[in-house]
Amino acid sequence: MKSFTEEKKRIVKYLKRAGFVRSDRVINAFLKVPREEFVRPEYRKHAYDDTPLPIGCGQTISAIHMVLMMCEYLDLKPGHKVLEVGTGSGYHAAIIAELITSEDGKIKGHVYTIERIPELAKFATENLKRTKYDDRVTIIVGDGTLGYPEKAPYDRICVTAAGPDVPKPLIEQLKNGGKLLIPIGAQFYWQELYLIEKDLEGKIKRKNLGGVAFVPLIGKYGWNSEG
Repeated sequence: MKSFTEEKKRIVKYLKRAGFVRSDRVINAFLKVPREEFVRPEYRKHAYDDTPLPIGCGQTISAIHMVLMMCEYLDLKPGHKVLEVGTGSGYHAAIIAELITSEDGKIKGHVYTIERIPELAKFATENLKRTKYDDRVTIIVGDGTLGYPEKAPYDRICVTAAGPDVPKPLIEQLKNGGKLLIPIGAQFYWQELYLIEKDLEGKIKRKNLGGVAFVPLIGKYGWNSEG
C-alpha cells in the first residue's frame, strides 16, 4: 500500500504558504484523515492533488484547500454538534469529526450529515466505517435543505453545495451563538461563500468570504433540479 506521507507534507507547506490554513488544529485533522480512502480507486494516486475529484453521480470531493478553509471559518470545537448538508464521499465529515473531538478523545461531538443520493450515502458510509469515523458521523438520506430537525439545534452547520439563498430551515435549526457556512449564488459556475452567524439573541449577521465554485444545492429550499 502506497504511503502518502510526502504528498501530505508537500500540500501542508503549500496550504500554509497560500494562507488557506492558519491553525495547527485544522492541519492536524487533515494529517490524520486519509483522503486516499475517500476517493474512487482510479483517482487514489491523485488524492493529495489540491483539486476536486469525481466521486460518481455527477458529484465531487472538494479540493483540499476548500475543505480546510471551511473548517477554519466554522471554528469547530470539541463537543460541537454539527449538521453537514452534502455528504459526498464523507471526507469533509471525517475532518469535522476530528475537530470536534478533544486530543485525549474524552470529548466527542457528532456530525449529522445529509446526502440526497443513496449511492453516495452508501459510498460515504463504507468510507467512514473503514476509517473508523462512523462512531462520530451519522448519515441521513434526504433533502438537506430541510435540515435534520430531530437533532436540532446545531452549534455549526456546513453546506457543501450552492443554493440561491440560505434555506430557512437551516437558519431555524442553528443554535443561538452558532455559525453556518454556505455557498450562495448562481446554480452553476459562480457563487460566493457566506458565513452566517446567529448571535445569542437570535439575530443574523452575514459575511461574504469571496468567490467559490460548488455543485448546486438541490431541494425544496435550493434548486429544484440539476437542469
